[in-house]
Amino acid sequence: MGKRDLDTAFFGQPKGLSTLFFTEMWERFSYYGMRAILLFYMYYAVTKGGLGMDQTTAASIMSIYGSLVYLSTLVGGWLSDRVWGSRKTVFYGGVLIMLGHIVLALPAGVSALYASIALIVVGTGLLKPNVSSMVGGLYSVEDRRRDAGFSIFVFGINIGSFLAPLLVPWAAQGFGFNVFGTEWNFHAGFSLAAVGMFLGLVQYALGGRKYLSTDSLTPNDPIDKGDLLNIIKWVVIGIVAIAIALAAMAGVGQLNVNNVITLLTILAIALPIYYFVMMLRSPKVTKIERSRVKAYIPLFFAAAIFWGIEESGSVVLALFAEQRTVLHVGSWHFAAANFQSLNPLFIMILTPVFVWLWEHWKKQPSAPGKFAAGLVFAGLSYMWMALPGMLFGTSGRVSPLWLVGSWFLVEIAEMLISPIGLSITTKLAPNAFRSQMMSMWFMADATGQAVNAQIVKFYSSGTEIQYFLAVGVVSVIFGIIMFALVKKINVLMEGIH
Repeated sequence: MGKRDLDTAFFGQPKGLSTLFFTEMWERFSYYGMRAILLFYMYYAVTKGGLGMDQTTAASIMSIYGSLVYLSTLVGGWLSDRVWGSRKTVFYGGVLIMLGHIVLALPAGVSALYASIALIVVGTGLLKPNVSSMVGGLYSVEDRRRDAGFSIFVFGINIGSFLAPLLVPWAAQGFGFNVFGTEWNFHAGFSLAAVGMFLGLVQYALGGRKYLSTDSLTPNDPIDKGDLLNIIKWVVIGIVAIAIALAAMAGVGQLNVNNVITLLTILAIALPIYYFVMMLRSPKVTKIERSRVKAYIPLFFAAAIFWGIEESGSVVLALFAEQRTVLHVGSWHFAAANFQSLNPLFIMILTPVFVWLWEHWKKQPSAPGKFAAGLVFAGLSYMWMALPGMLFGTSGRVSPLWLVGSWFLVEIAEMLISPIGLSITTKLAPNAFRSQMMSMWFMADATGQAVNAQIVKFYSSGTEIQYFLAVGVVSVIFGIIMFALVKKINVLMEGIH
């Protein structure tokens, strides 16, 4: 394709990018709006409009919820590749997400919480990997605009993510008028999240018909009847195995939320191992593709560490904001949930800088080198959070600038890892596992958050120094190891840059 034939209608990018840009923007608005207030909804007392859960349990649920959301992308990627095609799979996912927020908006207690989790987990699993896969499909492998296009796509994600932690808590607090008669009405906030997903669905349905390729309407590797029967058999076996495990736990009196979370953590760690083995052994994967999958393994591991830190914004850092941070600047008061807008705010500020950098830096590091630097910055963001406790103790409140500094550092890490990871995943993906490989990118997030679901149990105001230092040092050490492996990974990538 010559330069004259290039579609440059959306800021120099294909017009289809605008449809996917706004779809993800609204989906992230709904998701991060819900997450901004969900932790507080779970552990606030009933008199404050919450469910009155134990704080540690609520934090673990938040982490495993995030893990399950990304874990389910494996199913979404498979259904897209083998059954529905990416466009239909995304639409079905958006509908389920919207229904999940509607259920959570109902004042039905813990039962509504778990029903909402199930709907949003499945819906996001269908939507996320396939939207990203369609972004990659807008470009040829040789198109130099790909990395910049993914950076713009991530920028759209963060517009929704920035507005949500401001508007959803505001709605939950009566739009500033306390019209609900209590400090919080979380269900009003969850309703606003549902509206956001509805707007995303409308935009996607209208724009998809005009600007997305018809290839997205059909699966890349359609399943035949024999394979379908085999898959159904294994799904039934899996369901039976889970039922037996839960029944065994109930039989010995151990069926409780914390043990279920531990079971899910094991699953989130085991699944990517299985998936890598399956792709490396598949006859559908060529020798060159197999080498590229091997190159992806250390990138996956690095991404899991990074996402474990980055996703703590709605868990550990949310607790720090609520319990250890001064929630006003002069006469300006704000909610602890508002801090979660710092993440996307810094990404939006930094994205143009990094887009320019990747387009003009001729001798820039390869993807593994960027990942290594990202791990170091992520670790430093946590080590920074150990300083206020070391300097002032852990019993009082400290300046909100500590959280601002931490988020700034981790967002530098995200700019080095997230858009680059999305792009390199589409480049390294075997043809037969295109969408499923994108699911592996989100699986790294699932694994990181699953580990968080266990280690967050050790966090409290009294242990914050040790907690932040330990996690931060681990990330920095693995960043240094990644730097040492850069040349070897580049060789395994077989010509992909």
